[in-house]
Order: sequence, then structure tokens, then C-alpha cells
Amino acid sequence: MATTTTKSLWQRYRSIPIVYRIGAAFVLGSIVGLLVGEPATTLQPLGDVFVRLLSMIVVPIVIFTLLMGIRRISPGTLGRIGGQVVGLYAVMSAIAVFIGLGVANLVNPGTGLTLAENVAFEPAETPDFVEVLVGIVPENPIGAMAEGDVLATIFFVIVFGIALLMLQETAEDEAVQRGVESIFDIVEAGTEALFTIVWGVMEYGVIGVFALMAAVFGEAGADALVPFAMLIGALTAAILLHIGVVYLGALVFVLTRQSPVAFLTGSKDAIVTALSIRSSSGTLPVTMANADDNLRIDESVYGFSLPLGATINMDGTAMYQGVVAIFAANLVGVQLSIVEQVTVVLIAVLASIGAGGVPGTGLIMLTLVLTQLGLPLEVVGFVAGVDPILDRLRTMTNVTGDLAVTTVVAHWNDAIDFSGGTWADPTRGLEIGGDTAAGSD
Repeated sequence: MATTTTKSLWQRYRSIPIVYRIGAAFVLGSIVGLLVGEPATTLQPLGDVFVRLLSMIVVPIVIFTLLMGIRRISPGTLGRIGGQVVGLYAVMSAIAVFIGLGVANLVNPGTGLTLAENVAFEPAETPDFVEVLVGIVPENPIGAMAEGDVLATIFFVIVFGIALLMLQETAEDEAVQRGVESIFDIVEAGTEALFTIVWGVMEYGVIGVFALMAAVFGEAGADALVPFAMLIGALTAAILLHIGVVYLGALVFVLTRQSPVAFLTGSKDAIVTALSIRSSSGTLPVTMANADDNLRIDESVYGFSLPLGATINMDGTAMYQGVVAIFAANLVGVQLSIVEQVTVVLIAVLASIGAGGVPGTGLIMLTLVLTQLGLPLEVVGFVAGVDPILDRLRTMTNVTGDLAVTTVVAHWNDAIDFSGGTWADPTRGLEIGGDTAAGSD
């Protein structure tokens, strides 16, 4: 009887989404730290295990997910439309990180909060920009992986992945082609295995986050609440700025000469769905329906750009990296140089190629950024508790960016009807929105 009861409780616990369990751990750990005070810092080792688990999966995640992302972007699909789509996605992601860094530098989230004294951090000497660019090319790829040099690892994996694609398309020997396919099959299996490991790490993250927050609030007290509010506020401000100025202003109004209101009305269902379920891939059917029915984009464009965008376009997630990098630097009392902030941009844009299919994408990418900058990974545990809030905002930004880029590329290729849909009658999207929402339920 006792065994059955225990199993039932465990199943109920597991039925709760992991992000909510981590959020609850964040709250409970904070309360324990506030009530117990200094003795709560003895829980720090439990948090350290979580940090070490995150560090363990950094390099494998880079290798496997990047190769899988490259496999999806075959040279045969990258024609004129493909080049425009991929190029715009990359540029938008870079702009998003710069905006995130800019807002974070103004707001300075994390100021007033310090990590526990037993968290080791030794700031590295800041290299100049030329050294960073030269350092992207590894002298020894295996050594770069062993040392956790994320940029150098990303560079080698991208070059290796592209070489495999070229070999697959040009090799006349069938044995070679089968060999390349076998490598990709192994990578796919390895990626699935990594996903399982990631979920295991996140399951333990409930304990890890609880311990980290108890230790932080046990040492800092109630003063630690304000920096977290500043973090959420900084990301919200950056996202609103990016959507308003870049998507609605630059892409829709300037490049297509169309109404931002009509675009938002036509995209409403996808935006609301993204906020609700926090998944670009899960929102994809609604996003494609909006592109077709409301925005009147031809399937020859959105059929390629939207599935690809759900995989590689991570504007909100990339922006998040910039904001949290500043947050992490403030926690240890250092200031990121211009070169280090540019490094954040490079990592966020390059890593987004394969990050789309990874559970906990934002936290995994954040681990890559902090590792490259030499900042403590404890920050991942700190922000994991508020991640359910931040993740909704990031996903909404990603989906909005997918539709904005798709609209521009369709306009450049005469594959959109601006005389119909919400472009002709913005209220039409509101009517369709009700039908679509009802159908999705």
C-alpha cells in the first residue's frame, strides 16, 4: 500500500511541467534562505552539483546540436530565398543581442547582489578584438573542446558539418555517401541521448535551484529580490524595443511599406499561442495558418522559412543571453569589455543554429555564454527560477520575428498578396483569430 501511494505521488509530481517545479523550487528556496538565514548556505554543495552537471553537457551539446542543425540546412535548399531567410535571421539575432546588451548596460541588473563567498571566480585577462577573432580558429580542435573554448568548438563543428554536407552531395563513391549518412545518423542518436541527459539534469535542477536560492538569500537577505525584478524588467524592455523598432518599424513599415497594425493583427494568434505554450515548434501550425490566411504569404516562402525559423531563429533567446551576461558580471563585480560583449553576440548567433530542438534552450545557450566568458555557472541556477516568465517573452519574440522575416522575404520575391487578408482589412484577423483559437482547442 505504501509503495502504491509513493508511486502515485511521484507520478503526480512528474506530471507537473519541469519549469513550474523549478519555479516552485526558486520560491521555496528563497523563502527558506530568508527565514533560516546564514545556516542555509550549507545547502550550497547541492547547488554546486547542479552547476557541474550543466558544465558537463556544454561541449557535447555544441557538437551534436550544431551538426543536427547543419544537416537540416542542406546546400540544395539554400537558393535565393533560402539565403535571404537565413541571412535575415542571422542579422536579426545579432541586432537582438546588441539591444539586450544595450538595455542591460543601462539598467545594470544584478547590481546589489553578490554570489556566495565560496563561489570561486577569477576574472580572466580581457583579450583584444583581433585576438578573439584569431582565437575562433582552434590550433587543436580536441584541445579546444577539452578546455571548454566554446567559440573555437563552434567554428570547427560548423566547418566539419558543412564539409560533410558537401561530401554527401559531391562524392561519387556510394560507400562515402553512406558513411556520411551514418555519421549524421549517429549524431541524431547522440542528440536524442543528450536530450535525455538534459532532462535528467533539469530534474535534478529542482533540488539544485532550491539549494542555490536558499544559499543566496541566506547570505544576502531580502535585498536579493530587487536584482531579479530588474532582470525581468530589463529583458521585457529589450523585447518591446526589438519588436517595436526592428520588427514593426524596420522590417514591416520600412522594407514592405505596410501597416504594423495589420501585421500584428494577422499574427495575433501565433503571438498569443507562443506566450501560452512557450514553444516555437509547438506554435508552428498556428504560425503557418496566420501566414497563409491572414498575411497572405505564398507557401513557397513560409513553407521553408517558418519551420527553419522555429529551429534557428532565436532572437528572444539571443537577447536573453546578453541581458543575463551583464547580470552575471554584476553578480561577481566585474564589467564586461566591448570585446567580451561582442563575443556574446557571436556565441548567441552561432549557437542558435542548433539550439532550437534542445529542451531548456535558453538555459543551455546561457551555459555556453557564461563558460566562454569565464563567468560562474551558478547564475544559471539563479535565473532558472524566473525562467518560466522569461521563456514566454522569448518565445513570443522568436515567433514574431519568424513572421516578420517571412513577410519581408515574401515581399522581395513577389510571393505575398498585400491586397487581401489583414493587409486590406485589419479587423479580418480578429474574426479569423476567434475561429482559429476555437479550432486549435
